[in-house]
Amino acid sequence: MPTIALVDDDRNILTSVSIALENEGYRIQTYTDGASALDGLKHNPPDMAIFDIKMPRMDGMELLRRLRQKSDMPVIFLTSKDEEIDELFGLKMGADDFIHKPFSQRLLIERVKAVLRRSGAKDLPPAKEGDTKILERGLLRMDPERHGCTWRGKDVILTVTEFLILQALAQRPGVVKTRDSLMDAAYDDQVYVDDRTIDSHIKRLRKKFKLADNDFEMIETLYGVGYRFKEA
Repeated sequence: MPTIALVDDDRNILTSVSIALENEGYRIQTYTDGASALDGLKHNPPDMAIFDIKMPRMDGMELLRRLRQKSDMPVIFLTSKDEEIDELFGLKMGADDFIHKPFSQRLLIERVKAVLRRSGAKDLPPAKEGDTKILERGLLRMDPERHGCTWRGKDVILTVTEFLILQALAQRPGVVKTRDSLMDAAYDDQVYVDDRTIDSHIKRLRKKFKLADNDFEMIETLYGVGYRFKEA
């Protein structure tokens, strides 16, 4: 079973969530602050992580920022309902999902399962020769089996959610994808997200490709309708 890292300075939450996830068969790593978690995640990387936002020594946002420099590990944030700005900022930084406190353990478990399902392609064995599913669109190359993405031959590190959104757009260049259809492509049915979540992921995708190529303009916005991948 996958290993999940829990990072929260509230020991009651660490204990209750650990028990709930262990009962589902997951292996658990726990940390009480961001600084110790960063060191632990580097030396013993889990399959996904759950971060509280407000913690001593290093908060969840800074922990995610540093993690994203070298890892696309799926991350769920725990946040209180009045932290809307934090949520939007976290999505731009590459968080995969948010859960508002207080939350039910069943909701958390379903979100964890959904994120792990979406990231499952990275854990598949290498494809057999001749059975590859590489997606190539002009200068874009995506390898779903290995969760690899390149533009002009340069690696572009994407989170699971970003990869699935881009894949949905690139599969049919020129075809407009509504926000609802992109939600369906990137999120499980049990997970509710609003329009701003998709918009935040699109902004982050553009930013990452701009770093690889400042002239990147392949993801087009059709205001009031959705997005499309430009035809070559």
